[in-house]
Amino acid sequence: MPEPAHQAADLDEVIRAHGDALERVAWGYVDNAPDREDLMQEILVALWRALPRFRGEASLRTFVLRVAHNRAISFALRRRRFEDLPEERLDPDPAPLADERLIDEQQRDRLFHAIRTLPEAQRQAVMLYLEGLSQREIAELQETSDNNVAVRLTRARKALRTLLVEEER
Repeated sequence: MPEPAHQAADLDEVIRAHGDALERVAWGYVDNAPDREDLMQEILVALWRALPRFRGEASLRTFVLRVAHNRAISFALRRRRFEDLPEERLDPDPAPLADERLIDEQQRDRLFHAIRTLPEAQRQAVMLYLEGLSQREIAELQETSDNNVAVRLTRARKALRTLLVEEER
């Protein structure tokens, strides 16, 4: 078993290289900052435990995203029992935001909210696609065919387009 210092160095490297992608994965499964922070902690612990088992059969990026999505799915399933409770929203930051940044954040929030409504397989395919993985890499991660991934992405795009257009009305 590798030394803990070696594991920590590997995790630090993963965080530097893939931290932004991990943040986006978390936002794809939860809709508030406290849950995102909890999920990020769970993802990082899962990665710390999983990195010694990385055999290089896929790219490190693919491995990291697989671990992150698997942890996020488990996290989301545990949280579903609270769906009927009203959502708690954090008060917005009182610091003034530039109009562009506010618009970007609102659009991102709308997109992630819509993505969270997709079925699990479509949600995961979309999130992986947004991270720049090819259909073949997504198929590997989801243990399905390239064609099935293409179908999932097509259906997800159609559903997202419908959801986002309805939300604008």
